[in-house]
Amino acid sequence: MRAVPPRVAAVSIDLDEVPCYASIHALDVPPDAAHAVYDRALPRLEALLAEEGVEATLFAIGRDLDRADNVEALRRLHAAGHELGNHSERHLYDLTRRDLGVMRDEVRACADRIEAACGERPRGFRAPGYTVNDALVGVLEALGVGYDSSVFGCPPYYAAKALALAAMRARGRRSRSVLDTPAVLRAPADPYRLGRPYHRRGNGLLELPIGVTSAATGRLPYIGTALTLAGPRGARWLTRAIAGRPLVNLELHGIDLADADLDGLRWLRPHQPDLRRAAADKIAALRAALHALRAHGYRFMRLGDYARALDADAGGRVGSVAAHARR
Repeated sequence: MRAVPPRVAAVSIDLDEVPCYASIHALDVPPDAAHAVYDRALPRLEALLAEEGVEATLFAIGRDLDRADNVEALRRLHAAGHELGNHSERHLYDLTRRDLGVMRDEVRACADRIEAACGERPRGFRAPGYTVNDALVGVLEALGVGYDSSVFGCPPYYAAKALALAAMRARGRRSRSVLDTPAVLRAPADPYRLGRPYHRRGNGLLELPIGVTSAATGRLPYIGTALTLAGPRGARWLTRAIAGRPLVNLELHGIDLADADLDGLRWLRPHQPDLRRAAADKIAALRAALHALRAHGYRFMRLGDYARALDADAGGRVGSVAAHARR
């Protein structure tokens, strides 16, 4: 019997707090809005996951654990069965442009904080802005990280990000976000061992890429922003378009369940399209996606459990899923 189910869905959530989005758009953060993700949006996500019986993987930023309320929230989520992952210490969007010492410190410091707070060292890593390179992969391997989940080979997302950054530069505003190499668009869309360069298959660290639909449907993003903007009907269509991949890595951000009117984020709404949807509408879209995944035969697992199952399968499953990566 195989250790790895043929169809697995994983919900992974990046807990980027509001200042991260302000830095993307070169905005100042009102003091009363700085903790809206942990204080307002995360409880909605926690409730949705509990109602749907889904254990998720939450990627936390180390510096956010300076706040006692955030530590308490992560401890509660961890005790409820959710996996905690490493999202770096300071969420430097240009992490891949820093020297090796900074990369090591960012990965190790966050892991130390999460272990101290919750008693378990995080197994997985997700890079700020989905951006990795060979140097960062080498750091992850040297530090004993179990898997990476950062590669996002999504042409529509890449094009939209490039246009947004160009528009900001034209207006004289400086974003802290950076654009990845277009070579990432050639990366496999299904689990693979990282090679050198990282967007090719090799024998290195296990990569669990961010979800995109099939090549026949344009490798559209299967992430929280896309699903919440699409609404329940669009979320079901996107699920049909991704069904068939061995792993559907549904990546969300905490802000995906923020509400501009209820959470004091009206000032950010012109810059974040998903904030133009009410939290109740976004919950309905995400719930529709979760139900559709189950209807397509997907079993929910935490990313770390899936990575362990692949390892227990002696690498054979990683080899077999590679056949899907050209879809």
